[in-house]
Amino acid sequence: MTGDERTADLEPELRSYGISVESIDEGDPLELTYMTAFPGREVHHGEIGRALNALIDEAEADEWDPVRVEGTVVRSPGDVLGTWRAEGEWFEALTSYEISETEFSARVLDTLSHEAEAVDAGDGAADAGDPEVDR
Repeated sequence: MTGDERTADLEPELRSYGISVESIDEGDPLELTYMTAFPGREVHHGEIGRALNALIDEAEADEWDPVRVEGTVVRSPGDVLGTWRAEGEWFEALTSYEISETEFSARVLDTLSHEAEAVDAGDGAADAGDPEVDR
C-alpha cells in the first residue's frame, strides 16, 4: 500500500468481513489478493460477496471512491484459485439505486474465472454452485 488513508482503511474493513487479505494495491484498478477459507476447486461466491460488501459499505460511507476492483483468490501464496472483477461504475450504479444487488452480483460473477477451468475444460465443474453473490 502506498499510504493513502482512504485505501489504507480498506484492509481492516475487508478483514472485519472475514477476508484474509494477502495484498491490496490502491489505484485504478484496486488490486485485491486474498486467501480463501474455502480452498476447493472453485471460488466461493459468498466470500466474493463479503469482499464486495466491505467495499460497498465503504463507498456508501464515503470512505472509498469506487474504482475497478480486480480480485485474485489464492489457496496459498502463489496458488491462484481464480479471479474476478467489479467495475467502478457498477459500485456507483448500485449505491445510487440504478441497478439491484442481484444485477451487481450477476455482473461480477460473469467475470469470474477459475484457474482449474483451463485444466478441467468441459467437465462442467466450474458451472456448479449458486449463481448469486450474497449481499
